Amino acid sequence: MQISEVKIILIHGNDTMRWSHAWLPWAKQELEKLELNVVAETFPDSILARKQYWLRFLKEYLHADENTIIIGHSSGAVAAMRFAEENKLLGSILISPCYTDLGIEAEKQSGYFDGPWDWKTIKKNQKWIVQFASKDDPFIPVGEFQRIHKKLETEYHEFENRGHFNVQDAFPEIIEVIKRKLNL
Repeated sequence: MQISEVKIILIHGNDTMRWSHAWLPWAKQELEKLELNVVAETFPDSILARKQYWLRFLKEYLHADENTIIIGHSSGAVAAMRFAEENKLLGSILISPCYTDLGIEAEKQSGYFDGPWDWKTIKKNQKWIVQFASKDDPFIPVGEFQRIHKKLETEYHEFENRGHFNVQDAFPEIIEVIKRKLNL
């Protein structure tokens, strides 16, 4: 595969009116320096991040396919996992993902947690999955991260002090993963 064929889609979390918060603009800029095609758009229904809108947006508007890497944060990571249940990807980077609604009403409304997870298909439909988690995440218990890691056999990076990965301006580990996975 040629580098020019690779598309990277950045997916923000829910409860945001734009994709341009925290490390996302920095990551887009750094990945573009590597001459990669990076797509960073605010997803529709960005407050609730409902599955019915986000998965269709990924497929029909952004044209995610087997040459696509999804970098998803929080609800964006959940969307990446659900998308891979029915679609092939090159790979995904899951940042602060969860697999339950955590008892949060907005998460229940998202539709991502209405049915069981097809872990085998998520794994089979992509060449690799990398996961980032932090023990001090104020929203998602570390047990959620560890279960996803176990079920998907992700390349797992667990930090002590990154919270929900929504305040730092840079996230160099993402760039290192992309470089390694694409042999750049």
